[in-house]
Amino acid sequence: MFTGEYRHAIDAKGRVAVPARFRAELATGAFVSRWIDSCLAIFPRPEWDKLANRVAELPVSDAGARVFSRFVFSGAFEFVLDAQGRLVLPPGLRDFAGLTSDAVVVGARDHIELWEPAVWATYSAEMNSADALAARITDLGI
Repeated sequence: MFTGEYRHAIDAKGRVAVPARFRAELATGAFVSRWIDSCLAIFPRPEWDKLANRVAELPVSDAGARVFSRFVFSGAFEFVLDAQGRLVLPPGLRDFAGLTSDAVVVGARDHIELWEPAVWATYSAEMNSADALAARITDLGI
């Protein structure tokens, strides 16, 4: 399970370090893709396969399912971490998420999210508002 929040630099070649505690989960390969809320998502291969299978089960006649599939899979790249535990973020993905020199690396249970620091700060402030959080989770049964 991926948990925690970390800040890492993005070097001139577009490489970002993955926190050491996350690396073992990604050792057999992983995927990085565009994700919801203008961030990037990193999925270990088993979780990526689960997501792909769930999307494959959606009806092709559903416009939302087609949009989601195209959004996630057209921008996805498979990768293996280098010896220093870094991955290269393709320019198109960096542009999508607004990532330039730094990224906030966020554990999100079954995947990792990469956020532009200012965007994460805004999102996090909204999420940390007790009233806003209560309103968003009311119908979740938590």
